[in-house]
Amino acid sequence: MDTIKKYAALLPGFVIALAIAAIAKVIEGLLPVHLIGASVIALFLGMIINNFWKPTELFAKGLSFTSKKILKFAIILLGASLNIKMVLEVGKMSLCVMVFTLFTCFGIGHFVGKALKINWKLSNLISAGTGICGGSAIAAISPVIDADDTDIAYAMSATFLFDMAMIVLFPIMGQAMGLSDMAYGLWAGTAVNDTSSVVAAGYAFSEAAGDFATMVKLTRTLSIIPTVIIFALINAHIKKKEAMGTGSENVKAKFNIAKIFPWFILGFLALTAVNSFGFIPAAASSGMKELSKFLMVSALAAIGLNTSFKDMKKSGFAPMLHGFIISLLVVIVAIAVEYFMGIV
Repeated sequence: MDTIKKYAALLPGFVIALAIAAIAKVIEGLLPVHLIGASVIALFLGMIINNFWKPTELFAKGLSFTSKKILKFAIILLGASLNIKMVLEVGKMSLCVMVFTLFTCFGIGHFVGKALKINWKLSNLISAGTGICGGSAIAAISPVIDADDTDIAYAMSATFLFDMAMIVLFPIMGQAMGLSDMAYGLWAGTAVNDTSSVVAAGYAFSEAAGDFATMVKLTRTLSIIPTVIIFALINAHIKKKEAMGTGSENVKAKFNIAKIFPWFILGFLALTAVNSFGFIPAAASSGMKELSKFLMVSALAAIGLNTSFKDMKKSGFAPMLHGFIISLLVVIVAIAVEYFMGIV
């Protein structure tokens, strides 16, 4: 009976998050051009609702469950749509460009965040969204660093705004520079953030460029695995230092690897491996990907419902400036590496 009551308490919050996700998917489908993903729409719908109605205690547990547990489950399912073989097919050139763009995001991003006095969690969420794959990377990293819902919402907003600009500007700049389909696809696939934005920017140039950009983008998504593990260790190290500062006697017991390791990423990796060996039928893989995307949209709806615009205003303009600087640097670094490698 206790177990039934426990899960029954989660239903109201979970159901309202699913409802907002469904509305977001409908809105996404009604848009004449696929520029805005359902994840961003759900996040903002949740925040707009929060501005007029604060979720009561009846919904609190379910919303927390959706934004944390369901989010992790969605990340695991995402693995069924990825293929490690794709990394080899795309080639060393895309991996080389990605190494430089990731170093730019997390290396330079660290110092930009410090200079702008942004907390390390928000700074790295923005860097992850810019360097890896927009909302999916932010969603995957946020649980392992115990990020606040406000930080997640701000990071999503920052990457979304610059994605919108890139969708319009990239095809224009690509044509002006006379890039080939492959060179443009590699550039868009490594410099544009969210998958929907990569698809929009890629196919606006040409079908071949769109195909290649999408393949590069999916390869970038695999970098979620080492990134999540690294940030889990960083967060554990910071917590350990804080505990030692308070004179806690059980520091070693509290911070063992078993407790801080992001176990959900093993599920993600396992499904990726199973799919890579062809054990998951194409129809099942496609279905699991769609379910993953919908649950992720639901999780972001829950995060939006727990986030107010007033809380975001407290962070000021600095996070947006951080996002602009990192996005601009990634765009420049990606094309510069292509020129250096002779791809352009």
